[in-house]
This record gives sequence, C-alpha cells and structure tokens, in this order.
Amino acid sequence: MNPFEVVLIPGDGIGPEVTDAASRILEAAGAPLVFQVHHAGLSALEQGQEVLPESTVDAIRHCGVALKGPCTTPVGDGFTSVNVQLRQRLNLFAAVRPVRNLMGVSTRFDDVDLVIVRENTEGLYSGVENQVTPD
Repeated sequence: MNPFEVVLIPGDGIGPEVTDAASRILEAAGAPLVFQVHHAGLSALEQGQEVLPESTVDAIRHCGVALKGPCTTPVGDGFTSVNVQLRQRLNLFAAVRPVRNLMGVSTRFDDVDLVIVRENTEGLYSGVENQVTPD
C-alpha cells in the first residue's frame, strides 16, 4: 500500500510539540503516512513568507488533508487568522466532529455515537469575520 501524503503545519507556540506527538502516535499506530512540512502563522512570517503562504494552500489542495498545530496571528491591521484564511481559501464550510465513547472509560451514557456538524461560514462566523452593515 502506498503511503498517503499529509501536509503537516507545525504552527507556533505549543504547535510543534503537539504536531510532533500526533505524528509519532500515527506512526506508532502503523498509519501509512508521509508528512510534507509547510508553514503558516508566525513561523511563516519569520521565514519571510505570508501568514498563510500560497505554497501551503497548494500543498493542502494537492494532498487533500492536513494536520495543523495552533498558529499565531500577528496583532494589527492587515492580518486575517490562519484558520479563517483556510476556511475561506479552501471553502471549508463545515467542521465535522465525531463523538464516541472510549473503551475502558466509564461515562454516564453507554454507546454514544454522534456526528456533530458545525457550519463554518454563516451565523457567528459571518459577524466576526466580515463587516455586517444594514445594506
């Protein structure tokens, strides 16, 4: 089986530590993955790139999947957060969150198996990420 290519965006702050641990867990689980490291956030700016470089977006489009750590958005005018840019530039209109019980962990409810879909482009996000006017 050929390995799957995954874009790895280490991010900033605790991001590199978190994504390193996540990638080691996936490797230990035997997931056939090859990571392509790309940057976003403050780490991209420190390398003379944009907050979300086009090369990072292109790589995600090519691979179809990314593992991203937390990214810092610089304070000030002209910067849009990496998460907002990813949603807009890749048309990521929904966040899908599966919810299941973990084996060996007792909970109030047995056999929980839910999928929560949160719409990412309307509602609260439209007021936070865009200027709302009466027109």
